[in-house]
Amino acid sequence: MTSPQTHYNVLFLCTGNSARSIMAEAILNHKGRGKFTAYSAGSHPSGQPRPEALQQIESAGLPTTGLRSKSWDEFAAPNAPRLDFVFTVCDNAANEQCPYWPGQPMTAHWGIPDPAAVKGTPEEIARAFSDAFSVLDRRIGLFLSLPLATLESMAIQRELDQIGRS
Repeated sequence: MTSPQTHYNVLFLCTGNSARSIMAEAILNHKGRGKFTAYSAGSHPSGQPRPEALQQIESAGLPTTGLRSKSWDEFAAPNAPRLDFVFTVCDNAANEQCPYWPGQPMTAHWGIPDPAAVKGTPEEIARAFSDAFSVLDRRIGLFLSLPLATLESMAIQRELDQIGRS
Protein backbone atom coordinates (compact mmCIF):
# COMPACT_ATOMS: atom_id res chain seq x y z
CA MET A 1 0.00 0.00 0.00
CA THR A 2 1.39 3.41 -0.91
CA SER A 3 1.36 6.25 1.55
CA PRO A 4 -0.77 9.30 0.71
CA GLN A 5 0.91 12.12 -1.15
CA THR A 6 1.75 15.05 1.11
CA HIS A 7 3.18 17.62 -1.32
CA TYR A 8 1.70 18.83 -4.61
CA ASN A 9 3.07 20.91 -7.50
CA VAL A 10 0.58 23.23 -9.18
CA LEU A 11 1.01 25.17 -12.43
CA PHE A 12 -1.19 28.17 -13.27
CA LEU A 13 -1.34 29.00 -16.98
CA CYS A 14 -2.28 32.13 -18.86
CA THR A 15 -1.27 33.43 -22.25
CA GLY A 16 1.02 36.28 -21.12
CA ASN A 17 1.90 35.07 -17.61
CA SER A 18 1.89 38.66 -16.41
CA ALA A 19 -1.13 39.04 -14.11
CA ARG A 20 -3.66 36.32 -13.20
CA SER A 21 -1.30 33.35 -13.24
CA ILE A 22 1.37 35.34 -11.38
CA MET A 23 -1.15 36.35 -8.69
CA ALA A 24 -2.35 32.73 -8.37
CA GLU A 25 1.24 31.53 -7.96
CA ALA A 26 1.84 34.04 -5.15
CA ILE A 27 -1.43 33.23 -3.37
CA LEU A 28 -0.97 29.45 -3.41
CA ASN A 29 2.69 29.61 -2.43
CA HIS A 30 1.65 31.67 0.60
CA LYS A 31 -1.54 29.85 1.63
CA GLY A 32 -0.33 26.36 0.74
CA ARG A 33 3.20 26.69 2.08
CA GLY A 34 4.66 23.33 3.01
CA LYS A 35 2.00 21.31 1.19
CA PHE A 36 1.98 23.00 -2.23
CA THR A 37 4.50 24.56 -4.55
CA ALA A 38 2.91 26.83 -7.13
CA TYR A 39 4.35 27.90 -10.45
CA SER A 40 3.00 30.01 -13.29
CA ALA A 41 3.73 30.21 -16.99
CA GLY A 42 2.34 31.41 -20.29
CA SER A 43 2.04 30.20 -23.83
CA HIS A 44 3.31 33.59 -25.05
CA PRO A 45 4.90 35.16 -21.97
CA SER A 46 5.05 38.94 -21.87
CA GLY A 47 8.48 38.87 -20.26
CA GLN A 48 7.45 41.00 -17.27
CA PRO A 49 4.80 40.71 -14.57
CA ARG A 50 2.35 43.61 -14.70
CA PRO A 51 3.22 46.27 -12.10
CA GLU A 52 -0.45 46.32 -11.06
CA ALA A 53 -0.34 42.58 -10.35
CA LEU A 54 2.81 42.95 -8.26
CA GLN A 55 1.22 45.88 -6.41
CA GLN A 56 -1.89 43.80 -5.69
CA ILE A 57 0.22 40.92 -4.38
CA GLU A 58 2.24 43.28 -2.16
CA SER A 59 -0.89 45.02 -0.87
CA ALA A 60 -2.15 41.60 0.28
CA GLY A 61 1.06 41.20 2.27
CA LEU A 62 2.48 38.49 0.02
CA PRO A 63 6.06 38.38 -1.26
CA THR A 64 6.82 39.12 -4.90
CA THR A 65 10.41 37.86 -4.82
CA GLY A 66 11.15 35.45 -7.64
CA LEU A 67 7.95 36.13 -9.60
CA ARG A 68 8.70 36.34 -13.30
CA SER A 69 6.97 35.87 -16.62
CA LYS A 70 8.06 32.59 -18.17
CA SER A 71 7.15 30.15 -20.93
CA TRP A 72 5.18 27.01 -20.27
CA ASP A 73 7.96 25.19 -22.17
CA GLU A 74 10.01 25.31 -18.94
CA PHE A 75 7.49 22.94 -17.36
CA ALA A 76 7.44 20.45 -20.23
CA ALA A 77 11.22 20.01 -20.15
CA PRO A 78 12.78 16.77 -18.83
CA ASN A 79 14.15 18.45 -15.69
CA ALA A 80 10.89 20.26 -14.85
CA PRO A 81 9.03 19.60 -11.61
CA ARG A 82 6.47 16.79 -11.78
CA LEU A 83 3.09 18.53 -11.87
CA ASP A 84 0.05 17.30 -9.96
CA PHE A 85 -2.38 20.01 -11.07
CA VAL A 86 -2.51 22.44 -14.00
CA PHE A 87 -5.07 25.26 -13.96
CA THR A 88 -5.72 27.61 -16.86
CA VAL A 89 -6.90 31.00 -15.61
CA CYS A 90 -7.57 32.64 -18.96
CA ASP A 91 -9.83 31.55 -21.77
CA ASN A 92 -7.12 31.93 -24.44
CA ALA A 93 -4.75 29.51 -22.70
CA ALA A 94 -7.61 27.07 -22.11
CA ASN A 95 -8.22 26.89 -25.86
CA GLU A 96 -4.58 26.43 -26.85
CA GLN A 97 -2.86 23.13 -27.42
CA CYS A 98 -0.86 22.61 -24.23
CA PRO A 99 2.44 20.79 -24.11
CA TYR A 100 2.62 17.29 -22.68
CA TRP A 101 2.95 17.60 -18.91
CA PRO A 102 5.08 14.87 -17.31
CA GLY A 103 3.18 12.99 -14.63
CA GLN A 104 -0.25 13.47 -16.28
CA PRO A 105 -1.54 16.10 -13.85
CA MET A 106 -5.21 16.83 -13.25
CA THR A 107 -6.33 19.88 -15.16
CA ALA A 108 -9.13 22.41 -14.77
CA HIS A 109 -10.12 25.75 -16.25
CA TRP A 110 -10.64 28.60 -13.80
CA GLY A 111 -11.42 31.40 -16.27
CA ILE A 112 -11.05 34.88 -14.83
CA PRO A 113 -11.55 38.16 -16.72
CA ASP A 114 -8.23 39.73 -17.73
CA PRO A 115 -7.52 42.75 -15.54
CA ALA A 116 -4.71 43.79 -17.91
CA ALA A 117 -7.31 44.31 -20.66
CA VAL A 118 -9.25 46.89 -18.65
CA LYS A 119 -9.03 50.43 -19.97
CA GLY A 120 -10.06 53.31 -17.76
CA THR A 121 -9.00 55.37 -14.82
CA PRO A 122 -6.20 54.17 -12.55
CA GLU A 123 -8.91 53.38 -9.97
CA GLU A 124 -10.86 51.24 -12.46
CA ILE A 125 -7.72 49.36 -13.44
CA ALA A 126 -6.76 48.82 -9.78
CA ARG A 127 -10.29 47.52 -9.11
CA ALA A 128 -9.98 45.01 -11.98
CA PHE A 129 -6.73 43.65 -10.51
CA SER A 130 -8.27 43.57 -7.03
CA ASP A 131 -11.33 41.71 -8.32
CA ALA A 132 -9.21 39.13 -10.16
CA PHE A 133 -7.05 38.65 -7.06
CA SER A 134 -10.16 38.14 -4.89
CA VAL A 135 -11.59 35.49 -7.23
CA LEU A 136 -8.26 33.66 -7.33
CA ASP A 137 -7.93 33.88 -3.56
CA ARG A 138 -11.42 32.41 -3.07
CA ARG A 139 -10.88 29.58 -5.56
CA ILE A 140 -7.48 28.71 -4.13
CA GLY A 141 -9.02 28.68 -0.64
CA LEU A 142 -11.66 26.20 -1.88
CA PHE A 143 -8.96 24.11 -3.56
CA LEU A 144 -6.93 24.02 -0.34
CA SER A 145 -9.98 22.81 1.60
CA LEU A 146 -10.24 19.63 -0.52
CA PRO A 147 -9.08 16.47 1.30
CA LEU A 148 -6.80 15.55 -1.61
CA ALA A 149 -5.10 12.66 0.18
CA THR A 150 -8.41 10.85 0.71
CA LEU A 151 -10.35 11.67 -2.47
CA GLU A 152 -10.35 9.46 -5.55
CA SER A 153 -9.07 11.17 -8.70
CA MET A 154 -12.55 11.30 -10.29
CA ALA A 155 -13.95 13.06 -7.23
CA ILE A 156 -11.04 15.51 -7.23
CA GLN A 157 -11.64 16.30 -10.91
CA ARG A 158 -15.34 16.99 -10.23
CA GLU A 159 -14.41 19.30 -7.35
CA LEU A 160 -11.83 21.18 -9.43
CA ASP A 161 -14.36 21.75 -12.18
CA GLN A 162 -16.90 22.97 -9.63
CA ILE A 163 -14.38 25.43 -8.14
CA GLY A 164 -13.80 26.81 -11.62
CA ARG A 165 -17.48 27.63 -11.85
CA SER A 166 -17.60 29.38 -8.48
